[in-house]
Amino acid sequence: MAEIIDGKAEAQRVKDETAVAVEKFRADFGVAPGLATVLVGDDAASATYVRNKRRSCAKVGIESLHHELPASTGQGEIMRLVRELNSRSDAHGILVQLPLPDSIDSREVLNAISPDKDVDGLHPVNQGRLLAGEDGMRPCTPLGVMRLLERCGVELKGARAVVVGRSLLVGKPVAMMLLEQHATVTLCHSRTRDLADEIGRADVLVAAVGIPEFVKGEWVRPGSTVIDVGINRLDSGKLVGDVAFAEASERAAFITPVPGGVGPMTVAMLLANTLTAARRQESNAGGGGR
Repeated sequence: MAEIIDGKAEAQRVKDETAVAVEKFRADFGVAPGLATVLVGDDAASATYVRNKRRSCAKVGIESLHHELPASTGQGEIMRLVRELNSRSDAHGILVQLPLPDSIDSREVLNAISPDKDVDGLHPVNQGRLLAGEDGMRPCTPLGVMRLLERCGVELKGARAVVVGRSLLVGKPVAMMLLEQHATVTLCHSRTRDLADEIGRADVLVAAVGIPEFVKGEWVRPGSTVIDVGINRLDSGKLVGDVAFAEASERAAFITPVPGGVGPMTVAMLLANTLTAARRQESNAGGGGR
């Protein structure tokens, strides 16, 4: 029976570490790290996500700079706001909550964010830096995945890692981050031939395909580590991951639950990314206050 990886507990450890580091940052630079959030429209789920992020910021000492715009806001106005936030020294990180209204070109908005303030790690420059092995902002969910693997003590050097899902948000970046740790990585997706065989060879499986219980328990290699990034709501209202948890947990050595696994790590790593961005910007500005 697999050992359950407690994402809530690990996320709290990250937040506690960040709170201590933020206090030191304030002492060193005389300012607080600042995260600017932009919410456009009245999507209830998005409003909840942003509210949770702002609450988490307050708990660790990060200043929350919130901007809420109506759904009727035009592309030009959003772009002007992003450019303004790029120039503000108190906004070390910028997060535009997705999805944006259909009338808005989301990619143009995200690409307008300064790569140094891109705490979601989704700007093409930061994606390129990851591919090149250079320092840059890394996407929050993949960072959370790597932190959970580290907490489990999983040896990645030389391990066979299979990632199911090829999104820019999770699949592609987590594959690159596993490769950085010297794992041998296979990037799969829902159309991969003989997917069960690929998964059956994995020492580490990261499922991020977005299909409820897509990965069957019998596909999982005995003794492997399973990180389930998926969060899917069934018609019954139940939340499930991309992996058939009950069956997979009979075979894996470690496995993340849904909910309570990777999900809590995303916000925790957002806070850590905001602090990282603030350190770089204040250090480049000369440090020691303003």
